Amino acid sequence: MMKAKTTDKIATFVICFFALFIVALLVGLLGFILARGVSHISFDFLTSAPQTLRAGGGIGPQLFNSVFLLILTLIITIPIGWGAGIYMAQYAKPGKITDFIRLVVEVLSSFPSIVIGLFGLLLIVNTFDFGFSLLSGALALAVFNLPLMVRTTEQAFRAVPKEQKEAGLALGLSKWKIITSILLPAALPSLITGTILAAGRIFGEAAALLFTAGMSTPPLDFTDWNPLHARSPINPMRPAETLAVHIWKVNSEGIAPDSKDIAAGASAVLVLLVLAFNLSARWFGRVVYRRLTAAKRMD
Repeated sequence: MMKAKTTDKIATFVICFFALFIVALLVGLLGFILARGVSHISFDFLTSAPQTLRAGGGIGPQLFNSVFLLILTLIITIPIGWGAGIYMAQYAKPGKITDFIRLVVEVLSSFPSIVIGLFGLLLIVNTFDFGFSLLSGALALAVFNLPLMVRTTEQAFRAVPKEQKEAGLALGLSKWKIITSILLPAALPSLITGTILAAGRIFGEAAALLFTAGMSTPPLDFTDWNPLHARSPINPMRPAETLAVHIWKVNSEGIAPDSKDIAAGASAVLVLLVLAFNLSARWFGRVVYRRLTAAKRMD
């Protein structure tokens, strides 16, 4: 009996130690990045264009490109990923075809991002002739994030208690009505979490975008919102250097006198952007969940 208690205490201590170690590692990493870069963040830094030779450049176009690319990628990824996950969870019958689809998803999820970038370069940029553009980058990142989205969606729907589905069938509801009115609201928190994970990868991805979205941004006219114009910021066919690519480029090729400060400030902005997106997305997910389930907050 004493041996079992001692073993339990040791196991609890080891688990708690590693959990605290991971938290401390994360806090230390974030603290180091923010401590180096927050002092360089200003309104001018966030809105002005970068400088190649002179000091004082900003990250305005790169910051906009990252957010716009995130929106484009999610527009492509969410319908396909959620649809495929719902199919695998609710419609696909056990068999060789279903097992093969799962195998393809698992293999695709293990591909390095540089391989996805080369695939995008050969197929999307060259074969489809989309060139180095936001759309090419969004399509490549969609391929990169689809396995995660499909897996999380399938697991979220399978985690819903079967009794809820059986209750819908007992009421005579159609399968699609059960999915949209019963299963989807219950699975929504997990779906939001999967989407957040995919979005975080979009913000931080650089390797795949080097070969698809490009490493430069043309001069943008933020008064022109016609997506067909070459200098329009919402033109999906223009090259677009994202914030993560810009950080890599400044660190490796930057020759401006303050290139290290620019990289530190851009890194801090990227971290804050990811944190803000995660918090806002979780808040939005809770709001949507309460509305779909008619749940009320208990005061």
